[in-house]
Amino acid sequence: MDYSKPIDNALFPKGCERCSFTQFSLFMLIPTALLIWGVIAAFVVLYQGLGTTGLDDKFGFGLWITLDLAVIALGAGAFFTGLLRYILNIDELKNIVSFTAVVGFLCYTGAMLILVLDIGQPIRAWFGYWYPNVHSMLTEVIFCITCYCIVLIIEYIPLILEQRLFEKNTFIQHLAHNFHVYMPLFAGIGAFLSTFHQGSLGGMYGVLFGRPYIFRDGFFIWPWTFFLYLLSAVSAGPMFSVLMVTLMEKITSKKLVSWKIKQLMGKIGGTMLIVYTIGKFLDSYAWVNDILPRSGLTFEQMFTGFVYSSVWFYAEHIALVIGIVCMALPALRKIPAFFYLGCFVTCFSIVLNRFVMTVQALGIPVMPFEEWRWYWANWAEWGAFALVLGYAIITIAVTYRYCPLFPQEAELNKK
Repeated sequence: MDYSKPIDNALFPKGCERCSFTQFSLFMLIPTALLIWGVIAAFVVLYQGLGTTGLDDKFGFGLWITLDLAVIALGAGAFFTGLLRYILNIDELKNIVSFTAVVGFLCYTGAMLILVLDIGQPIRAWFGYWYPNVHSMLTEVIFCITCYCIVLIIEYIPLILEQRLFEKNTFIQHLAHNFHVYMPLFAGIGAFLSTFHQGSLGGMYGVLFGRPYIFRDGFFIWPWTFFLYLLSAVSAGPMFSVLMVTLMEKITSKKLVSWKIKQLMGKIGGTMLIVYTIGKFLDSYAWVNDILPRSGLTFEQMFTGFVYSSVWFYAEHIALVIGIVCMALPALRKIPAFFYLGCFVTCFSIVLNRFVMTVQALGIPVMPFEEWRWYWANWAEWGAFALVLGYAIITIAVTYRYCPLFPQEAELNKK
């Protein structure tokens, strides 16, 4: 058999070619190695406790929570694209909405995996549901993320039911059809749940008045970080989905989504990015010129060294400006190099924001007699990240190989 030639069989999406199973297996070696490393790290953490990590009583939030917040924001393309496709009826998005749902599914389930390790005593994970603290925004986050994970699973199921192996099964075909009929309902529920948990994650930071880097004043009943986190997610989510599609196109050497659809996603994300950037710059101005002085602090006191340098503060804002220039100007957005640059720097800025709001905020001394606190993630924490990365690559590779993930693929790759 010629393993270098793409092949077609009855298990693959109709009209699409896939590589041989040998090539596919070789590709899966790296993500499988990452998964094994992650499983070993998870076992050590669960067996020996959080003392095996770089976390301590001062740094309860670290790499895990940074990644957790980052992937939740980047996975927002699922609920936002679903809202636009099924509720606002933007029909063109039908060619990418399934992929965004898979990306969201992987981001959210990956975040849940990290949280299982981060809570320290997984055997008591149910306490948050049975004994909720009704005064905490994290309670709302717990319930919304859990419910939205269920919604994403429901959105993922039709891809499995539409696998060609089941195409002659009448019951499964009717079941898949009914899933699609009621998908607008699930999209609406998902948008509602995501709106509040994305915002509440930011709101939780904004009410920590003992942390001068992240405390913010209120806007209506929430600190305005509630709205900034939501806007940042709906800005970066569509762009992250585009980057993932493009990466898959490079790996598979196939066209999966048309340039027109990518441009539409970039235009949507760019529009939301303008709103977010305006809010972010106003937030930074108010923080530097009002909130810090009222607290008896200065801008320079918020930074030290390289890890906690002001470089990251400026880099976050400059990246947003570059993103707006690339995505909001049609002439530049139509040029692939600028388009992908805009997507990348936007996602980079949001990840950087989650880092400084999590790690740097805890490193700043809050008492006159305290010194800067330093935190370094160790192998077990990076192993948890490897676990999520390996799991995500394997899942999306298997889904792409056997399920109709991209409706345009067969048409775009006609010979």
